[in-house]
Amino acid sequence: MIFLFEDYTLNTDRRELRRGAASLQVEPQVFDLLTYLIRNRERVVSKDDLITSIWGGRAISDSTLTTRLNSVRCAIGDSGAEQRLIRTFPRIGIRFVGKVSEPQTANGATQLGAAAETPRPAFSLPDLPSIAVLPFTNIGGDAEQEYFADGVVEEIITALSGFPSLFVIARNSSFTYRGRLVDVKEVGRELGVRYAVEGSVRHAGDRVRITAQLIDATSGAHLWADRFEGKLQDVFDLQDRVTASVVTAIAPKLERTEIERARHKPTRSLNAYDYFLRGMASFYRHNKEANNEALRLFHRAIEIDPQFAAAYGMAARCYSQRHGNRWMIQPSQEIAEAIRLARQAVELGCDNAVALCNGGWVLDYLAGDPDAGAVFIDRARKLSPNLALAWISSGWVRFHLGDPETAIAHFAKAMRLSPLDPLMFSMQTGTAAAHFSAGRNDEAASWAERAWREKPSWLQTLRIAAASHALAGRLDRAQEVLIPLRELDPEIRISNIRDVARFARPEDLARFEEGLRKVGVRE
Repeated sequence: MIFLFEDYTLNTDRRELRRGAASLQVEPQVFDLLTYLIRNRERVVSKDDLITSIWGGRAISDSTLTTRLNSVRCAIGDSGAEQRLIRTFPRIGIRFVGKVSEPQTANGATQLGAAAETPRPAFSLPDLPSIAVLPFTNIGGDAEQEYFADGVVEEIITALSGFPSLFVIARNSSFTYRGRLVDVKEVGRELGVRYAVEGSVRHAGDRVRITAQLIDATSGAHLWADRFEGKLQDVFDLQDRVTASVVTAIAPKLERTEIERARHKPTRSLNAYDYFLRGMASFYRHNKEANNEALRLFHRAIEIDPQFAAAYGMAARCYSQRHGNRWMIQPSQEIAEAIRLARQAVELGCDNAVALCNGGWVLDYLAGDPDAGAVFIDRARKLSPNLALAWISSGWVRFHLGDPETAIAHFAKAMRLSPLDPLMFSMQTGTAAAHFSAGRNDEAASWAERAWREKPSWLQTLRIAAASHALAGRLDRAQEVLIPLRELDPEIRISNIRDVARFARPEDLARFEEGLRKVGVRE
């Protein structure tokens, strides 16, 4: 059966929720709850009705029901304050109050019609001015210079993310459009933004030319365009000028002091910056060989500029990636080096959100100090409230602090800021881990499955998927997950899992180990 409401389509046969042309990710239990409310929209349903129908009569807390209801509202762009589609009647129950249609053809088959097929926004536009900076074209055509054009865009995104008055899509989602001929209006629908910036970079000898144009993604209208030229050593100033021009064009009421605050150079050395950009290009490939290359390049950047905070943070992050995937050769020495680099990152980068995120993450994950990690990551979120990396890092540190519900909310914020992010697997794995910690094995398995599809080689994803399926009684599926897990980690044992699986509570770790034992992992 198909239900239409606003610009959403709920297909119960396919278990699919769409907004316009975009398929939305919804947890199985959240989908069931939404379906039940829509099917019973002619009446107010009580808490007992929901427990009987959705939870099979199992006792659940009011907070669990509230969390699921909030998730349903979030999935359809509603909120507890607005209650546009789902209304709560205190001490009575809940009712779906939105207008719903069930289109039928003459023979009774469901017919969506042209209106349902028209592409519409996958997300509601935020209240703040929202913007995506798309990859700039490398005019020279030299593949070796591609990283330079990417670096220019990344610095502009980072600077814009520092403005609490803007909603900025993360670099990793914007960069999924690299090398593609795109319709800006389609980009706006897919990312849920009102504005998009396109441009180009020409790097020849010691000269740099940056062109940029601001487009209203809802209409395709060009709002502003400009060209910025200078010497290579002035590239940071060029980035600042582009950023200030974009902000001024879309948010003229912003204080000039805010624009000035965005002006900061990541390093005094262009050579160090060059190595840093090359390192970032390698890091995002997420495999062992690329990780080794990225680490070498970040260390080279640090050698040239010992005050380069972001390079320390990324080098430390490389070690955390090595640890999580069991790529380390000398774990104790490498962990000690990672912690040293992380401390340098947060000390030198007290006003650099990226350095604080990466340093804080490593202090949490490898130093085992989530309280310290949270301090630096929270500072990063205040400095750059639109930085998806800050919300991803915050989700993980909240999980390690034993606050799974806040972790889930922060991962959801990161997904909204960067809906096409190559790090989506990390957000989904973190969400799975948080649900597992909260005792929700079905939700944990569902999110881990999504992360597995995004990144089949990520060990933590496979571990959580195997344990969750096993504890939920799906041993056959757990065994299927164990096959690639053992291929990637032939030495997997309960004893060495404890080195890489971090849970705030001993009982959560014990359940995790129990799940792995059920599927056949040895001591």
